Amino acid sequence: MSTNGNGATPRLRKELGFFSVYALSTGATLSAGFFLLPGIAAKGAGPAVPLAYVIAAIPLIPAMFCIVELATAMPRAGGAYYFLDRSLGPLMGTIGGMGTWLALILKTSFALIGMGAYLTIFFEGLNFEVVAVALALVFGGINLLGPKGAGKAQLVLVSTLLVFLVFFSTGITRVDWQHFENLFGKGWDAIFETAGLVYISYVGVTNVASVSEEIDNPVKNLPKAVFCSLATAVSIYAIGTTIMVGVLGVTAMTDESSHMFYAPVAATAEKLFGEPGKIAFTIAAVIAFFSVANAGVMSASRYPLAMSRDHLMPSWFAFVSSRGVPMLGIAITVAIIVLILLVLPVREIAKLASAFQLLMFAFLCVAVIAMRESKIDSYDPSFRSPLYPWLHIFGIIAPIFLISKMGWMPLLFSVGLIAFSMIWYFQYARNRVAREGAIFHVFQRLGERRHEALDAELRTIMVEKGLREEDPFDDIVARSHVIDCPDTATYEDAVEFASKILAQYANDSASHLKEGFKRSVCVGATSFTRGGALPHLKIPNLEHPELVLVRSRSGIRVDYFDDFGDAHVADEPIRAFFFLISADENPGQHLRILAHIASHLESDEFMDEWMAADNEQEIKESLLRNERYVSLSIKRGNATESFIDKKVANLNLPPGTLLAIVRRGDYTMVPRPATKLHEGDRITIIGDPRVIEELYETYH
Repeated sequence: MSTNGNGATPRLRKELGFFSVYALSTGATLSAGFFLLPGIAAKGAGPAVPLAYVIAAIPLIPAMFCIVELATAMPRAGGAYYFLDRSLGPLMGTIGGMGTWLALILKTSFALIGMGAYLTIFFEGLNFEVVAVALALVFGGINLLGPKGAGKAQLVLVSTLLVFLVFFSTGITRVDWQHFENLFGKGWDAIFETAGLVYISYVGVTNVASVSEEIDNPVKNLPKAVFCSLATAVSIYAIGTTIMVGVLGVTAMTDESSHMFYAPVAATAEKLFGEPGKIAFTIAAVIAFFSVANAGVMSASRYPLAMSRDHLMPSWFAFVSSRGVPMLGIAITVAIIVLILLVLPVREIAKLASAFQLLMFAFLCVAVIAMRESKIDSYDPSFRSPLYPWLHIFGIIAPIFLISKMGWMPLLFSVGLIAFSMIWYFQYARNRVAREGAIFHVFQRLGERRHEALDAELRTIMVEKGLREEDPFDDIVARSHVIDCPDTATYEDAVEFASKILAQYANDSASHLKEGFKRSVCVGATSFTRGGALPHLKIPNLEHPELVLVRSRSGIRVDYFDDFGDAHVADEPIRAFFFLISADENPGQHLRILAHIASHLESDEFMDEWMAADNEQEIKESLLRNERYVSLSIKRGNATESFIDKKVANLNLPPGTLLAIVRRGDYTMVPRPATKLHEGDRITIIGDPRVIEELYETYH
């Protein structure tokens, strides 16, 4: 029944499920890093190439945990940019947005180069730059069709690719282990430098966070998809590069005059399976490059969109088409890809992309520390990265160490891009933004300032995310108390009614609760919207949240204070009061419950249903989620006849359901197991949506 508010900013459609997210993440990972880079990596690390790939994955682990935490707290387009902006402020957001956007563009360009390298196996003299440019335009067109089309295309591409790679892994039985003699002959410095080079191979695992706003149920789908994708990538890189080195040998892989250098997978397949294998795995490589290019264009194009929404880039980047895609973001992303294809050499593209991505991931670990230490209640990730803060500190140090081993060019590139981003921010964006990051909430704890708009934005995101599966909202509503105020009642009367009831659960006096509710209005902590008010308190050691619903048919005028301490009178009489108390040990759940009630109030139909309700049961049902309850009238001659004269404990209800409310005549009760049902009772059953649908079909 509830609907979200209709904010002015156009939102992207939530069309990407678990498999689409997994496909986008995996597809952005298994391409150039597997099909093109091993030969280049072998030139640096020798037979220790598999070890370099494993080392490269290590700094990714804390970054992966941090990105999933941030994305489940703030599912917004822009990924790393958005997280850095909201945690460390718009200057860092500008650096992160520009840098990650360019790193993704470089990775996509690298994939298109790889496609050209494999196609030249069959078409000698083919100009792969022209092919790469044409393909960049094709992928831009695919993404203009919308995220659902792109996600479906990605799912097909990745599924096909994984079949090929499983077949390729059978080559492990043909490995000549003598090729791994003198494993560390190139030295550890060379191995670490190569690890930095191939780090770009894994970036796609976490860059899917840039489309987190388009993920259906990101709380569940994003963590699962990213973790599965990482496990897939590490396994394939470790096994695959072992097979390549073990079958071809380092000498053959590093011969730049041979196709083994730029197309090591095709060369390995030819050794293992003959000419048919070479043809099949060249096709697999092309599929992989298709996959990463599609995912890269999709992810990269969301960065200008997110930065434009925040006034860090021109407003025309914020345009979203009727298909729900950022058209201009896609267009300029493709244009930059084309420019890079025509200008930069292969190895430099990989090194530069890796270096800045490493730096961004270090910043993201700092971002999680800032968000955690800000103590903002509305920072409410459904997934929290483990081993805080030691894992995060390691995630800051490890990328910087790898960058230091990659040479002066990547370091110079990183410094230059930071300088450009800073100039852009101070010259263009600084006077257009009026916000700070969560880091200022840390300063506030030290006696400095804080930025309230961030807290307000996070609360808005909580409304959009909705409740979690474990939030007992329907149970709270079912056992809530309902009060119909007389027409002469004042706000103080409503507070007194609610406080007396809630005092029974709060291990506190009614007078103390009353003062708390009145004080929350005075300091601007009580929300007023569309004829409703949400007075709320957090109570120490409360067993579970409790709610009192107060209805005033005539409406009550309420004086309140805003965040600046200015007095106001509510724009319209308040007809719905929701007095909520929750344990102060779980502020996130407290805010999610408030956010869900607020989403009801924003619905155009809610107040009409609230006022039209004839009894306590109907008042409660106006708050219950439609898909999570069914209301049945017990009478003879229909399917509910079997309920008559049965105790609640003896009802054969499906697991995961609860008979929550019984209406008998003019009396509404919360039934106990021993409560016997009578003919004429009207009952409300709550539970999982799938089971509720089955009950509806059975008894209606």
